[in-house]
Amino acid sequence: MYKVILYIWHKLPKIFLIPFLPLSLFFFMIIFIRKLYFTKFISRYSAVNKIIIVGNIVVGGSGKTPFTIWLSNYLSNKKKKIAIVSSGYGSLAKEVSIITDDSSADKVGDEALLLKKSTSAEIVSSDNRIKSTKYIDNKKFDYIIHDDGLQHYKMKRDYEFIITKFNQDHNNFLLPCGPLREPKAFHSKNKYVLSNYYDSDFPGFHTKISKIRNGKNHKYYSFKDNLFNNSYLLTAIADSRELIKELHKNNLCFDKKIYPDHHNFTLKDIPDTTKPILVTEKDFTKLKEYNLDNIYILEQSVFPNDKLIEMIEKLV
Repeated sequence: MYKVILYIWHKLPKIFLIPFLPLSLFFFMIIFIRKLYFTKFISRYSAVNKIIIVGNIVVGGSGKTPFTIWLSNYLSNKKKKIAIVSSGYGSLAKEVSIITDDSSADKVGDEALLLKKSTSAEIVSSDNRIKSTKYIDNKKFDYIIHDDGLQHYKMKRDYEFIITKFNQDHNNFLLPCGPLREPKAFHSKNKYVLSNYYDSDFPGFHTKISKIRNGKNHKYYSFKDNLFNNSYLLTAIADSRELIKELHKNNLCFDKKIYPDHHNFTLKDIPDTTKPILVTEKDFTKLKEYNLDNIYILEQSVFPNDKLIEMIEKLV
């Protein structure tokens, strides 16, 4: 529901936003003073290892975690030793945890588990990024990647990659008149990467569901399999619109239950049906414990363009 409200809000004629502009101006002053304070007036943590920040300036999903996974794997394939810091958002994470195969989403966060499953990097999770970085900074890594760490100015960084959805349908005002967390001018010299991008004029990538896997027996299926002619989509990701659009393109007929990002699923959230239940890899980190026969995971692949490869090659 909140996504519908945000969509309608950002589509309103600008004249309707005028009464709220003082709030946006107040928000600008707060974030400007905050950034100035953390970057100019206090001592920022400078890590021993090189720090890569992956983030965005727009509220909602932009493709940060898929990009982080792809970036980590790309650098690992170039013989770079990688660690990734996750915030543990939506979990009980307090103290620093090194993510293992036995970690649970409620204690370390769903994204941390997805990063562990999808990369060969060492994954660290806590509610304090500097504490997480210090915990592993005594080890030798070529890069420590912070997934969703753009606004954490207490820590110095060597590289920033700002993920922005291509043709994202919104105005360019700060909260609450628009979806921007910060003015674009705050990051004018940093590396912008376009997600959901199929062209080659700017660095970017798009994602695609490459495989469907049964969550219990790990058997792989094709979209064309008659099994999926009548399915359920169950998901709790930041923006499910592109996912739904892709499923429709593949002629799947399905009902859906959409929950807010990072929702912790319980059994009552799962449709009582024998139909195939389609979930994302991130969703499965929280549904795996139920060991259901009819959960099918939509495995996603990232397809970078040449401009993005050229940009990342400078790190190698």
